[in-house]
Amino acid sequence: MVDLTHAQKDVLRVDGHQLVVGGPGSGKTTVSILKAAKIAREKLRPGQRILFLSFARATVSRVFQAIDEEQSVTEEEKKRIEVDTYHSFFWRILKTHGYLVGFPRQMEILTPPNESIALSAIRSAFKAPSKLSDVEKAQKAALETAERMRLATEEGKICFDLFAERAAVLLHDSAKIRGLVSTMYPFIILDEFQDTTAQQWRVVEASGKTSTLIALADPEQRIFDFIGADPERLDHFREAFKPSEHDLAGDNHRSKGTDIALFGNHLLTGDYRQEAYQGIDYYGFASNPNQAFSSLVAQVLKARKRLVATGRRDWSLAILVPTKRMTRLVSDNLREPFGNVPPIAHTAAVDMEGPILAAELIAFLLQQRSHSGRFDEFVDLLCSYFSGRGGQAPTKGDLMEAARFRLALEKWNDRLAKGKAVPANSVLQATFAVHEAAAAVALTGQPDGDWTVIRTVLEAGACTRLTEVAKDARNVRLLERGTQLRQSLSQDWRDTGGYKNALAVTRQAFVKEHFAIAHKPETGVIVMNMHKAKGKQFDEVIIFEGWPTRYKGEIVSNPGRIVSGNFRAGAMTQARQNFRVSVTRAKTRTTIMSPNDDVCVLLLPAK
Repeated sequence: MVDLTHAQKDVLRVDGHQLVVGGPGSGKTTVSILKAAKIAREKLRPGQRILFLSFARATVSRVFQAIDEEQSVTEEEKKRIEVDTYHSFFWRILKTHGYLVGFPRQMEILTPPNESIALSAIRSAFKAPSKLSDVEKAQKAALETAERMRLATEEGKICFDLFAERAAVLLHDSAKIRGLVSTMYPFIILDEFQDTTAQQWRVVEASGKTSTLIALADPEQRIFDFIGADPERLDHFREAFKPSEHDLAGDNHRSKGTDIALFGNHLLTGDYRQEAYQGIDYYGFASNPNQAFSSLVAQVLKARKRLVATGRRDWSLAILVPTKRMTRLVSDNLREPFGNVPPIAHTAAVDMEGPILAAELIAFLLQQRSHSGRFDEFVDLLCSYFSGRGGQAPTKGDLMEAARFRLALEKWNDRLAKGKAVPANSVLQATFAVHEAAAAVALTGQPDGDWTVIRTVLEAGACTRLTEVAKDARNVRLLERGTQLRQSLSQDWRDTGGYKNALAVTRQAFVKEHFAIAHKPETGVIVMNMHKAKGKQFDEVIIFEGWPTRYKGEIVSNPGRIVSGNFRAGAMTQARQNFRVSVTRAKTRTTIMSPNDDVCVLLLPAK
């Protein structure tokens, strides 16, 4: 049994609804696992389980790891703790009972990339999101909501945004369904509760009528206001359930022996002490791309050397950046560092709409279809790539590119139908050449090798759009040894003598991957934006932000900053919370990197 604090012992002792609050590394997850094991021993009937819900699959993976490492929990008790994501739990309710809220009996998930494609016509009719008035934003949102419901009710295609909302309707309106859920899960543990949206809260509110709820929260880690997290959420829970409250805020188990958690708390106020913080390093860099990325690479190499020297094979180093764009820039620079530095192996946690749609294009080419409409299908997939790779905020350029290719295909086919040569200046000339080159590749039946060969054809071809596709496809990590996609493609080859169903297999693999509960924690070097790091932990963390561009000494642009533009404005509460979350992901050391001539305003003493 771990050495528990007085507050943690109280969590184990008390019955009924509970609200457990505490900072990063305070032991909320550990004590919840011990609580779940105690419930399994003392309160569950045969067939019942404790449900542990978290937001991200990576967080779920960390919970699995914590359960496996907790030696005081027996194997039988571990089997009765079911860990899942909120999304997956809601989908299971909808799959069984969705017909009661107007959905067809046969349903399928509309993945984010395909949702973006389905909504692209609506989005193309509006200006860029940043240029919309409040009225236009409301009009656009209403049209998107109506189309999502149409797709769900008429076509049985359910997008993720509907999961919580429809599950909430079912649970609030049906005592029988609530009873079925509570019979299976009489106790539900809610991780990262402070970040639940309004619709997720409605599901929780209904579930708590018949199941006992244990909410784990850190009010200072509420960094998802932009998607609907409410600062009053803990008060909502208190009012609805009158829970016992347990404050673990003073404890720190993740980075014990360091001042990482203390520095994170000081970030919230800007009231820093004079002496150095153990486990916190700071390095400045010159404000130009070459020197900025050279400085970053140097720190990555030093951190990696320290971690390798520990002799552990499961070490982890996270490079956290403020924006999605910087995630890609850092990944590109690690892949091809300056000078004689060899590539630095890493994983980049980028938004997956583009990579998924790029993978579909490669999967289509693996099929090497010979019918006359194969090029039309390929161009249609390419247009879907442009329409969907931007997710909820497609660029006008991408939407126009999709329209341009569709128009070019019409002209191409019209000339062929009339027995004429296709236009020599058509944008599709280079695309067709690459398509034909891929069709001529001799495939071997080894999915990873064949996939790489097709991707290389796209990279080396004269079509710049397909070069972008190949670059995006490099972020797909589903073809490693033992993965479901690799096995399914191999089986397809054995069954059909080729990859005849590669596109369908690939699409299904991504759906399964979204709901898969991985047991393997992230290791090695990982690049991600600061929001994606929430709920995770790493041995070391490097926080790297952008730098200003100056003209005649004046800042003319300042992208990629922890605080937008690096302007001091008000309390900057959201930015401070985000920065604190990122700093406190580390177990042993956090290195902060900021430009010498415009240091992050959050690192300056509060005025």
